[in-house]
Amino acid sequence: MAVARRLMKSANKADRLTRSLRALDREASTSRVLNLLAIEARSGHRPEHGEAPLFRNRILNTALVVKHRLRADDVFLFDEIRPNATKIIIPFERSDLGLGGQSFFVGQRGWVDLLREACNEHTDMARDLATLRLIDQLPSLDPFLLREHLRRHGLSVASSYFALSTADMEQMQSFVSAQISLLIDLAYRDAGRAVPGAHAARLVEALLSTDVDERLEPLRETLVMDGESFKEGVFSWKGFLYYKWMLTRLWTELDTVGGEITRLTITGNRDAGTQRFLDDTRKRLRRGILIERRAIMRALDVYDRAFDDLIDNGRPQAFREFLLRAPDMFLSLGEKVGVIAHIASFWRYRFPTGMPLVADIEDAIDLLQDFDAGLSASLAA
Repeated sequence: MAVARRLMKSANKADRLTRSLRALDREASTSRVLNLLAIEARSGHRPEHGEAPLFRNRILNTALVVKHRLRADDVFLFDEIRPNATKIIIPFERSDLGLGGQSFFVGQRGWVDLLREACNEHTDMARDLATLRLIDQLPSLDPFLLREHLRRHGLSVASSYFALSTADMEQMQSFVSAQISLLIDLAYRDAGRAVPGAHAARLVEALLSTDVDERLEPLRETLVMDGESFKEGVFSWKGFLYYKWMLTRLWTELDTVGGEITRLTITGNRDAGTQRFLDDTRKRLRRGILIERRAIMRALDVYDRAFDDLIDNGRPQAFREFLLRAPDMFLSLGEKVGVIAHIASFWRYRFPTGMPLVADIEDAIDLLQDFDAGLSASLAA
């Protein structure tokens, strides 16, 4: 176990990602961080939360799961070359995240021993290990992608594990209000009354929450859906609104990033073959981003057409059928959104707005290979 202790990193040291777990809890996006401790605090009292946990080990089921781009001092931990990994952070003190915690990566050398030691677990962990490996396969922790990926592999997990983060919910409020205002009006049209602004806001809040309760009853009646089908439909609806919201911000950023990739000044000596690789990869990235964008827009167009048919023609059938089919689309759509979101976010982290677009040859190759590998895997899927 001495080796395991040396390999176990402390999350409250100089690691830029986890130096403040409080900030990670408060500000992180849903697709980057799965805060199981916060989920237990919010939903641990519900029977289904305990009956269908994400992880069976109690300590692991209150950890933080983080999608993390590997840095130079992380790469040596792995036998294979990989740009990203899934980091598990187990807080030292559950009531105070500022005290830090133990951390390790899924797939690093000796990670199973590290997991057992951190979780004080000496019995069979086959199911939890399989779940971690499934999560590690994904490009992001987007809850709609995660839920469908686990479901496809036979894992049924309580709905409380697929909630949006507080930060994302707050930012989505106005976007979702505009998106569903027409449907709210339609739901109340037959009653011959308008929807008060405060009531409409409560409907938006109900749609974004984990629970499907009586506040959404008018929408259920409009869509002519029974209780369980409506719960599934609301989850799908929320998923498409989440992707549409993400992409309203992402398209502009991607346009900017695409131009900056082309203008990046690369310093250092390189031979003709390396220069050819750099030129070809830059062109391939620009082309790949455009291809991904068109594929994403085609998927979202299916949603838009079904929604417009409901609003313009008063036909709930097409929208209802779309919502029930939608989870099948989340794997492809979520992976594509995750790949391009990673390109946009990590590029901006590496080259903040206003800073010089300059990188040395090794850094540039590493960065472009990371982006190219993600796009190539998504386009081949």
